[in-house]
Order: sequence, then C-alpha cells, then structure tokens
Amino acid sequence: MTPSDRIIAFLDDLLEPSGFDDYGPNGLQVPGRSEIATVVTGVSAGLELFDRAAALDAGLVLVHHGLFWGARGPIDVAEKRRLKLLFDADMGLAAYHLPLDAHPQVGNNAILARELGAVDPEPFAPVRGVDIGVRARFADAGLEPAELVARVARVTDRAPLAFTDGPERVRTIGIVSGGAADSLEDAIAAGLDAFLTGEPAERSMLRARESGVHFIAAGHYATETFGVRALGELLAERFGVRHEFVDVPNPV
Repeated sequence: MTPSDRIIAFLDDLLEPSGFDDYGPNGLQVPGRSEIATVVTGVSAGLELFDRAAALDAGLVLVHHGLFWGARGPIDVAEKRRLKLLFDADMGLAAYHLPLDAHPQVGNNAILARELGAVDPEPFAPVRGVDIGVRARFADAGLEPAELVARVARVTDRAPLAFTDGPERVRTIGIVSGGAADSLEDAIAAGLDAFLTGEPAERSMLRARESGVHFIAAGHYATETFGVRALGELLAERFGVRHEFVDVPNPV
C-alpha cells in the first residue's frame, strides 16, 4: 500500500502541470482511497474504464483525458453516473493532459518517436505557449515513406490514414499525438519531411500534398495509449503498486 497523496505528489513533480495552460484541470480530479494497492491506467475517463477498474479493485484510475473540461456547468446525468461509480468504489481519478503529451521521457510523443526508431528528439509544436510535440530524425538516409507508414501501423496496432506526397526519403518527422491536425503547419514551417498525429482535418490532405509533407493520422486514441501506460509502469516500479492498463478501444 502507498499513500495516494505520495503518488499524486510524485506525478505532479514529474509532469509539472503548473507550467501548462491546459483545457482542463491536471492532477487529482476525484479523491478516493487514502492508500493505494492497484493503479489502473486508461486513455479516457468513462463508465467502461471505471467499471473495469472497479472489478480490478483499483484505488486510483490514471488517465490522459479526464472528466472535466473548460468552464464547469451543472453535472448532467452521464457525468453523475461516472462520478457515482467512482464514489461507490472509493476510487480516485487523476488526469494529465498536455503535460503528458509534452514530457521528454514518458510523454506520448517522445515514446512514439522512440518506438518509430527516430533519434535526436527536440521540442516541437507549441500549444498555448508550450511545445507539446517532438521533432526528430531518422538516421543515415532515412526511410522510404512506405516503411514509415508500416512502422506507424506496427507501433499503434492499426492501419493509419496516410497521404504520402512528400520526399522520396523521410529524414525528419514532427509528432503531435491526438487531435493535432493544425500542427501540420508547424511541420511545414520547420521544413520537416513528415508529420504524424492522431486525427486529420478535412484540409489536411490538400495542405500536406501542396506543401510536400507526408501526413499520417494514426488515431487519436491509438496515439495516446503510450504515456499513461508508461506512467503506470513507472508507479509500479517506484512504489510497488500493481498496475493494469485497461484498453477501451476507440476507432477515432
């Protein structure tokens, strides 16, 4: 058993959420048990994740997309169900959004770059004044576009949407997980060969094609499983808690 406040303090120190102007609160969103034996991680806060976490007797659920976004209004029926499940199981909920995208070791984008075999990562693509993505390069002569697409498919375990209208060899790439189609502009401005994100926008194909940049969209969910899973493994190693990643697949 590990005190919940020790775990949250460790996560806050690691991810430094106070440095981000995020779209919702980072850190502990719903308090639960004071002592934690099992941590469940998942991408997005929701009923299925909470129900499966309760079946695992989790004391803390750790997610990338939390319950609360923007200005708070009245609690609706769906939110009441989610909160009731947390309360009834005495499970805490913690969420880290932009800080988990941006982190150079356990962040979604840093891990994606490593898994793809890219090297020399650097901060890339500012969101609200802070770079949350990664730009990196492929060693030697780079990759053929088809090989990059194949690597993305292997890493994310799904076939990506790819517009391969860039250079014959991919030597540089920008990566911003999730819904970051507009960060294609940062890749174009930086003169990168390729850009990887989760969701495309309707304009993405023409913009990428006319700018000579390979554009790959591998799924919002699929590109954001990496950070929370890495955090859970880190907590298990540091505090001896049990960690379970709960996959609630989402085709988006």
